[in-house]
Amino acid sequence: MAHGDDRLFRLPKAELHVHLDGSLRPATLIALAREGVVELLAEEPATLAARMVVTDAVSLEGYLERFRLTLAVMQEAEALERIAYELAEDHARENVDWLEVRFCPGLCTGNGLTSGEVLDAVLGGLERARGDHGIASAVIVTALRSLPSEASCEMAELAVAYRHLGVCAFDLAGAEKGHPVRNHLEAVRIASAGGLPLTIHAGEGYGPASVREAVELGRAVRIGHGTRLSEDPALLEAVRAAGIVLEVCLTSNVQTRVVASYEAHPLRRYFDAGVRVSLCTDNRLMSGVTLTDEYEKARGFLGFEWNELVRVARMGFEGAFAPDELKAVLLERFDARVKAIGEQAGS
Repeated sequence: MAHGDDRLFRLPKAELHVHLDGSLRPATLIALAREGVVELLAEEPATLAARMVVTDAVSLEGYLERFRLTLAVMQEAEALERIAYELAEDHARENVDWLEVRFCPGLCTGNGLTSGEVLDAVLGGLERARGDHGIASAVIVTALRSLPSEASCEMAELAVAYRHLGVCAFDLAGAEKGHPVRNHLEAVRIASAGGLPLTIHAGEGYGPASVREAVELGRAVRIGHGTRLSEDPALLEAVRAAGIVLEVCLTSNVQTRVVASYEAHPLRRYFDAGVRVSLCTDNRLMSGVTLTDEYEKARGFLGFEWNELVRVARMGFEGAFAPDELKAVLLERFDARVKAIGEQAGS
């Protein structure tokens, strides 16, 4: 893919918010669908890619409908290993040095796999990509707000069991409206007691009250999206003061209609106010984006300059759920590569 500014492509990046089940390669989705006799929207990769991009959603719930198709092909260990490997490979090809892949293992047990076997397959794919491409990665185990608390507790227990085996955090995702964090406080307690940090989807499908609940009850140190946080200035200041990182996904926020346009996105205001932010893709397939694309949109629509985007990229590494020793290595490598890019550009 051609990029308007080669520096943004070459910029070392951290991906903190990408869903495994929203980021399959179209050709892989077609191949796996044929094996499992799943009916797709098209049988040619380019056409399927175009049709999987959500352009008709009027809400977050509408955006999530496409996931039924991807999850249908994510029920076998071999398929899961392949999908995870390819996602890491795709990120490595655009200079992503740290990747956090999130998904709910419980949604991939329809053909008899246990949640642990599902997680093993995904971690195996990421490990193979690490060997082939040098990309460091980890999994964020996700529970769904819309499912019973027993299901979220099961995912939290699984995440804790794999804390030293490739899982770096616990997440609550899915439809916000009508499914508050308070319904899943036992899962939050399990994850927190087990030593896992929490990132919670909030302020995307519901207002700033959802962000407040994620921070105050959900113990979140990062917020997935946080788009509507700007509606509550006092809460915004509290998030800034606490150093909570917002995982910003520009394109999907436009798709879900949480913002009217790229230009209307509050990312610029958050950055200028000193809030810690990181650019992320959310779903490479459903949003039809790469991480470099999101950096280009921040520059083109929100006026971010090169030095500001470097700062955003560095905040991604600073906010990563990577072990401290690895994070220090990643940051040192980041600074050296950014310096080299600047020298090569004559700046």
